[in-house]
Amino acid sequence: MSEQDVLASLRRLAPAIRERAHDAEARCRVSDTTIKELTEAGFFRLLQPRQFGGFGADPVSFFVCLRELGRACGSTGWVAGVLGTNAWQLALFEPQAQEDVWGPDPDTRICVSLAPMGKVTRLADGYRLSGKWSFSSGSDHAGWAMLGAIVRDDDGNPAEMRTFLLPASDYRVHPVWDTVGLRGTGSNDIIVEDVFVPAHRTLAAEQIASWKRPGHAVNSEPVYRLPLGSVFTTSITTPIVGMAEAAYEAYMTAMRTRIRASGGAPVAEDPFAQVRAGRAASEIDAAWLQLSRNVADLYECVKRGEQPPMRLRTRLRRDQVLATERAVRAVDLLMENAGGGAMRTGDNVLQRAWRDVHTGRGHITNDPEKALVLFGREAFGFDVSDPML
Repeated sequence: MSEQDVLASLRRLAPAIRERAHDAEARCRVSDTTIKELTEAGFFRLLQPRQFGGFGADPVSFFVCLRELGRACGSTGWVAGVLGTNAWQLALFEPQAQEDVWGPDPDTRICVSLAPMGKVTRLADGYRLSGKWSFSSGSDHAGWAMLGAIVRDDDGNPAEMRTFLLPASDYRVHPVWDTVGLRGTGSNDIIVEDVFVPAHRTLAAEQIASWKRPGHAVNSEPVYRLPLGSVFTTSITTPIVGMAEAAYEAYMTAMRTRIRASGGAPVAEDPFAQVRAGRAASEIDAAWLQLSRNVADLYECVKRGEQPPMRLRTRLRRDQVLATERAVRAVDLLMENAGGGAMRTGDNVLQRAWRDVHTGRGHITNDPEKALVLFGREAFGFDVSDPML
């Protein structure tokens, strides 16, 4: 199987995934059938290391697939992006941690909640962890979880940020997800009650940010030298662009035959509707072209064995956050001109995309001011530092 075979399989699966989108919303989770199909298609292996049967793929191939899934079902694209990216992140951990997860079953998936929550107690051979972590998308479909927490020194002061890797037997998923948009993502809470985590199943933030990570001892593929911030933020925005494409396709299909209640003229002949279609299509194209260009440039850099320069990393964040903004703007343009029928509840692609893109816009990685100031500071010659670079 090649990366192109995975993409071809996803395109064949897309109609069935689209048909399940309404059910995913109703159940507040992506169906087990969909996850099984994505697994069999090889999607979750794209960013998995080759030593465990993965592709260690060109990241652009991963994001092309993710865009297709976002177009079919926003919640499925979101969950696939998170779970798929977590395979990449696990590849940065100590080799033994990777063996713990994928040794028994290479198809094991990992959910995540990296916001530093909970309580950590340092021990000689590891840590004890307790607390609640929220917004863990796709947690119903994961066998392990990666959770962020701050380790404190003996005086109680923050010493370092770490990611902790736990099997499903060490935590429980608390179903709290009930939202306006992205309802099918099942972004529930993870509850941990005084669990021991061995040292090799943890990874410090400074190790993630380093040019040399523990996982490089066994995973030499260049994709694992990409910055975490670049991979993670792009995996959030890419399905949003796919959602906007689905909205555009649904709008154009509906408007080709719609007759305006006032005057009885076909909407398709309305020059103002034509202008909206043109603006929306351009916004979506610009979003994807910049996203894919930046990821490709970043990948070429690490393939040459070079550490990605800060100018490229801030450019990627600039265009990533603006890609989300463009996708939301495109859907808003279309929704404003779609008529009252687009507001009906039920299995309505345009209305669901409208709700989904606005919900996705609220993710912390899509804060435009925070991302754009990083680009501006670097452009003016100031030092910049941020976990999402």
